[in-house]
Amino acid sequence: MKIELEKVLPRDIERRSFEIITEELGDYPLIPGTEPIVKRCIHTSADFDYARNLYFSDGAVEKALAAIRGGASIVTDTQMARAGINKKLLAGYGGEVFCFMSDDDVAERAAREGTTRASASMDKAAELEGKLIFAIGNAPTALVRLYELIGTKKISPELIIAVPVGFVNVIQAKELILQAGVPCIAALGRKGGSNIAACICNALLYMLKN
Repeated sequence: MKIELEKVLPRDIERRSFEIITEELGDYPLIPGTEPIVKRCIHTSADFDYARNLYFSDGAVEKALAAIRGGASIVTDTQMARAGINKKLLAGYGGEVFCFMSDDDVAERAAREGTTRASASMDKAAELEGKLIFAIGNAPTALVRLYELIGTKKISPELIIAVPVGFVNVIQAKELILQAGVPCIAALGRKGGSNIAACICNALLYMLKN
């Protein structure tokens, strides 16, 4: 069987990928203003379910863009997500990317309090000054702790990207964030991951660049 490869120059691969995504989405209705984020999640995962399962609270995208312009930093729950975020673009607006999961004091706090490192890392993040966006792609316990910190008014995030992947308490933790009263973007259901958390951050950054 002869296999025909599409001839695409290396510099055009991403552009062609987005053309294919747009073609295959057809007239599927996306919320105006969210299209670049949805399409980048599909591009990252090759999973068209993100056209259906991404939830955006009212004004979440606009508020996130304003926060980034205003120098907001991003806190992640994995080094993988931190590595995937375009730190140079974010720095251009005055923000940084933080992940405290590997910090010794976070490990000590988690052991002392009988919780997870992800939860303890959110406590450390709550001590940061300035505007914060949380991009959570792995640990539902991080979302649960954020919900608690919001409830006690210890933090007021500019945005929570709630996209942990998995089976245990993943759906429930995302539902808590939907009830937290802060801007959020969430992948409803079990799907998500650190790569999705990073790509949503990047989609927002590229929207500002364009």
